[in-house]
Amino acid sequence: MSASGFPASPPAAFPDERDAGTFALRLERYGDDLLASLRAVYGNDLGDLPARLLEVLVRGFRDRPADLRRLDEARLLRPDWLQGPEMVGYVAYADRFAGTLAGVGGRLDYLEGLGVRYFHLMPLLKPRQGENDGGYAVADYRAVRPDLGTMDDLAELARGLRGRGISLVLDLVLNHVAREHEWAGRARAGEEKYRAYFHIHPDRTLPDLYERTLPEVFPDFAPGNFTWDPEAGGWVWTTFNAYQWDLNWGNPDVWLEFVDLILFLANQGVEVFRLDAIAFLWKRLGTACQNEPEVHHLTRALRAAARIVAPAVAFKAEAIVAPAELMGYLGRGAHHGRVSDMAYHNSLMVQLWSSLASRDTRLFAEALRAFPPKPTNTTWGVYVRCHDDIGWAISDEDAAHAGLSGPAHRHFLSDFYSGEFPGSFARGLVFQHNPQTGDRRISGSAASLAGLEAALEAGDVGRVDDAVRRVLLLHAVILGFGGVPLLYMGDELALLNDSGYADVPEHAADNRWVHRPRMDWELAGRVGSEPDTPAGRVNAGLRHLIATRRSLPHLHASVESWPMPSPDGRVLLLRRDHPLGVMVQVYNFSEAEVVLPAWELREALGAEAVDALTGSRLHLDRPTLRLEGYRTLWLTQAL
Repeated sequence: MSASGFPASPPAAFPDERDAGTFALRLERYGDDLLASLRAVYGNDLGDLPARLLEVLVRGFRDRPADLRRLDEARLLRPDWLQGPEMVGYVAYADRFAGTLAGVGGRLDYLEGLGVRYFHLMPLLKPRQGENDGGYAVADYRAVRPDLGTMDDLAELARGLRGRGISLVLDLVLNHVAREHEWAGRARAGEEKYRAYFHIHPDRTLPDLYERTLPEVFPDFAPGNFTWDPEAGGWVWTTFNAYQWDLNWGNPDVWLEFVDLILFLANQGVEVFRLDAIAFLWKRLGTACQNEPEVHHLTRALRAAARIVAPAVAFKAEAIVAPAELMGYLGRGAHHGRVSDMAYHNSLMVQLWSSLASRDTRLFAEALRAFPPKPTNTTWGVYVRCHDDIGWAISDEDAAHAGLSGPAHRHFLSDFYSGEFPGSFARGLVFQHNPQTGDRRISGSAASLAGLEAALEAGDVGRVDDAVRRVLLLHAVILGFGGVPLLYMGDELALLNDSGYADVPEHAADNRWVHRPRMDWELAGRVGSEPDTPAGRVNAGLRHLIATRRSLPHLHASVESWPMPSPDGRVLLLRRDHPLGVMVQVYNFSEAEVVLPAWELREALGAEAVDALTGSRLHLDRPTLRLEGYRTLWLTQAL
């Protein structure tokens, strides 16, 4: 055995002595951490797992292309590459963005011109045919959807992106595979090895015990968490849909399969893996089977394995969970900074829409105060909208601190964004109404939810102006908060709801497709020449915000944004303490002009500050500061 606890690599494994030395150094650095994490889950006796793992690692290392090895070395020299203010993300479906992967490759000038450095293509690995949960029912992790292209096309696209300094981000569904996946097919055929990859129960005894504490993800069209499969001769655990079989991560063979898959995809040029449904991996009777401690050990082990072969790779946790649980995915205690490199700040997105509807930021500030500091080597993924619905993840405790009733406020937000509340500017759709809990989630594009659709239909210039300002305010917050701001495709053009989604049979039952429109390239081509249109104003405003962000070292993600006491509930104040000086961001979440007492800003910034967005100097020794409706200020100390 080597010092790391792995068997020694055979001399023939690395004909190049430099490769052998590099691999040995990385194995020495991460090997103990990797095996300790596995022992925490699977016990001290790992059997032949280390030897089998070493084979996978050596093969992945030897197969890694030369340009990706160079990227590995560059990232080792700059481990904060995901944290810089130049990192701006863009999220799109490949087919809706440009038809095929080759088509996406033809649009790289657009992404580069927008300032994108991080490009997340929504699920594109080969899914099951027919209904597939938007691509999250993967039938083959080593193949691309045939209508999009091939794995070679994906590698070619990754090379093109990499040449422009843009990182390719891909979904890796961890919790489940499609019923049509080879593993599930072999399980149904009776192969014991593959039956052990899943949770298959001969009767309802255990499923009924589990169901006592399990929530339902899709109560409308996929109630319950188990599905009878006659071919398998048992009840299969299916958290999401009947055609998505949950994997048994209690089986180390499943963990090893995913190490192999991660390294294979990394060698195609994937730089960031969005770890989908990660919270659900570990099953424990008597719990909700989410956020169990083993999940963090398993992720830490996956990360260590990736660091040995492909240290340019980063992990992003798709954990849409309460703040108290979320930090576990970035690393608490012994896991500090050793789990995922990035996580979604779902609470930020929820609070953006909450404050916009209520014109009150007190709940927003309370929610941010509830977050403990994240590890300084990690970052947030922050967003206004994503491909999914908006669930009102507002805790009763935060609401109470802001003088609100949690249930009543969640009810108000559902009413407001579905357009049912009197005076609402929003055009959204209710998704997954649960009569038992009263939970109603919301679908809709950012522009339609912010009031642009209704304003255009009314032909009201003033309301259109307010809607444009709302869209820009929301994006100013994510661009200024710290982390990787993720622009959702079409939001930079203020695209509205796509009501035609219902005409597509496989989309008709899922109204989330209302905010998954096709890219309007004709509009994208003319926004520059039509600066006074809503699309032109939003596009120009976003480009200015991105350019300003890129110039501000204060926005490095190692620094936290903290809410300051605000003299007016309509105004959110965020403070960032950077070594180059204090930065304070001011956001007016109402359409009304606010006269803000200047003393709070003066205490943080001194008598004079510079607004980075306009270049103007503000004299804070005056008693008040006037903020027009939906105004943003990014203030730094005057030199």
